Amino acid sequence: MTAEPTTELTTGLTTTGLTGKTAVVTGTAHGIGAAIAAALRGEGAVVHGVDKAGADLTSAAAVREFFAGVGAVDILVNCAGGVCGQVGQPLEDVTDEDWHAVVNANLTSAFLCIRAVVPGMKEGRWGRVVNISSAAGLGVSKTGIQAYTSAKAGLIGLTRQMAHELGPFGITVNCIAPGFILSNPTTQRQWESYGADGQRQLVEGIAMRRLGQPADIAGGVQFFTAPQSSWVTGQTIAIDGGSAGL
Repeated sequence: MTAEPTTELTTGLTTTGLTGKTAVVTGTAHGIGAAIAAALRGEGAVVHGVDKAGADLTSAAAVREFFAGVGAVDILVNCAGGVCGQVGQPLEDVTDEDWHAVVNANLTSAFLCIRAVVPGMKEGRWGRVVNISSAAGLGVSKTGIQAYTSAKAGLIGLTRQMAHELGPFGITVNCIAPGFILSNPTTQRQWESYGADGQRQLVEGIAMRRLGQPADIAGGVQFFTAPQSSWVTGQTIAIDGGSAGL
């Protein structure tokens, strides 16, 4: 006897995945962004990945040009960001350029990309936006970079505001705040800087007693973009293995 596709009779939702949907994932050079792009492709979406080598997402003109080439977008995942090669230093030593570089990479880029896709999503009366913030946006950054924690907190605020504005058009906007994910050269250097004792303390402060993997964050994006999550919006979920925080 052949099993039939599962259908949720009480809601009318089916488990058909994202076939026929077009997604853009920013920050796909490695790590979390690459894992998210792969996960959405696995759900059937046509995925366009972009990183700083492909377009300067802090430039309004470059963002317009990139999205004009993609066309209508159903799903946007804002994963681009990072610390821009910076390390923590006293506030009085932070230059204007340092501050703006990190804020633009993490917050302004997300604003520009959301602005670019919203007209098409409104026209289609459907859309999914997922912003990748950080545990730093919920508390204090382990990097000590003031602009980074500020930008990631701002991304959470942008998520709430956009969810309220775009909900009437069938567009959901949600956010993920990852814990420590060993996913790229920057986090590898950060991990090594802790030394054996610091690494052990970090892992012991996580309920699951392991570091996160890019796939853990990709799973959260799959949840927020699934048809069954159509009434979930304005939310920030910490995917951190049950971290005890500082």
